[in-house]
Amino acid sequence: MQPMTTEQIRVLIARGKLKDTIFQAIGIICLAVGLLVIFLLVSDMLMRGLDRLNLAFFTEFASRRASQSGILSAWVGTVLVMFVTALAAVPLGVAAGIYLEEYAKRNWITDIIEINITNLAAVPSIVYGLLSLGIFVYAFGFGQSILSAGLTLALLILPIVIVSTREAIRAIPAMIREGSMAVGATRWQTCRYHIIPYAMPGILTGVIIGLARAIGETAPIITIGALTFIAFLPPVPFSATGVEGVSAGLFDWVMSPFTVMPIQIFNWTSRPDPAFEVNAAAAGFVLMGMVLSMNAIAIYLRYRMRKNIKW
Repeated sequence: MQPMTTEQIRVLIARGKLKDTIFQAIGIICLAVGLLVIFLLVSDMLMRGLDRLNLAFFTEFASRRASQSGILSAWVGTVLVMFVTALAAVPLGVAAGIYLEEYAKRNWITDIIEINITNLAAVPSIVYGLLSLGIFVYAFGFGQSILSAGLTLALLILPIVIVSTREAIRAIPAMIREGSMAVGATRWQTCRYHIIPYAMPGILTGVIIGLARAIGETAPIITIGALTFIAFLPPVPFSATGVEGVSAGLFDWVMSPFTVMPIQIFNWTSRPDPAFEVNAAAAGFVLMGMVLSMNAIAIYLRYRMRKNIKW
């Protein structure tokens, strides 16, 4: 085989650079198309629902009259459900990811667990709704409550949190573990003071992705019996409730009926009155704003954490 001449090498390099340029251009075009579609959708929602985005829209309950309807019960329910979801899924998912990656022995049992966790991340959300209906609503007796909804969405995002935690830990160089243990640190001390802080930006990304998926889910919430029309809020802890003036307990709100933003939007879009579509557009813009706010907080926290990390 004859060695390549200098001219042939230059032609080969030029072809490679041309392919890179073409691929880069295709990527930029795809990104631009995606951003343009998102911009058009958000702009359309904002333009259609701009007249309803006022203080009354956030402080009024849903009504049969479109001009008097608000999202008070919906956004409060969404915040409370997501609070329960995060409280249940994040500690459990992060702890499971750390255990599987740092402590679990590599055998057929852990292989089966890893395969099932990966597969569960792709299971349709309605399956989690049916599972929760049988377990949380009927078997455990939680009923159609905020607790049932939060635990349902926690199950939904748990595989995502576990997988993202493991991937973030895998990205940590092995020399950090070796250096820590070389000076006498235990495995837990290595995880606590080195692995977890360095992996936290990646873990946080996975958590926010999971919560962003959960906040827009409708099928599992409808399956467990969320209300489509509600004109009251969950009881405030230690506030007087009922005709006898009995004070609500600290956790009474978790057993309260609820609704969330996606269900409120679904309810309005199913109405024949076009005025409710304006309310749905305004509520959709608010829901997107909540998701973007969560992502903005995650980006800020990741920036602060990466800034404080010293390799």
